[in-house]
Amino acid sequence: MKKFLIVGLGNIGEKYQNTRHNIGFKIVDAFVKEHQESFETDKLGDIAKLKIKGKTVVVLKPSTYMNLSGKAVVYWMKKENIKVENLLVITDDLNIDFGKLRIKGKGSSGGHNGLKDIQDKFNTGAYPRFRFGVGANYGKGRQVDFVLGNWSKEEESAMIERIPTSVNAVTSFINAGLANTMNEFNGK
Repeated sequence: MKKFLIVGLGNIGEKYQNTRHNIGFKIVDAFVKEHQESFETDKLGDIAKLKIKGKTVVVLKPSTYMNLSGKAVVYWMKKENIKVENLLVITDDLNIDFGKLRIKGKGSSGGHNGLKDIQDKFNTGAYPRFRFGVGANYGKGRQVDFVLGNWSKEEESAMIERIPTSVNAVTSFINAGLANTMNEFNGK
């Protein structure tokens, strides 16, 4: 039986709940809800386990804060004996226009501290990732304020469509594989 680990990156705590940096949490919350499951607090994060077409899917929201996400990812991959090709890390990306999706099988951290920590723990950038574009609508030196800032009203409105599309991309990764998911969802 195939096992998958779907990781939504974000920061724990109410003050970060509706920030751009927490889009990974928002997407996995919607994914788990769609499958009528819920999260339980466990070691290094909140975990949900579900079955999709005979596959076991472990969904993780690390409680280690963004910059230390690798510790939780490595722990749950080892604990659940999940292969790296069955891992999908979901995160925000400043270098992609708001709402656009980019799914890849490998790559650099792109300056993202959560991906950088995972890459450091794995000693490679060869693992699947799903980047949700948050755009770069900020002034010089304001990057941190932007990603840790709340969504604008316009962005909130657009999320009504973007979140279900993102959930469909995660489901596609599990059912149809990385290549098919990239072909169908990249740039959407």
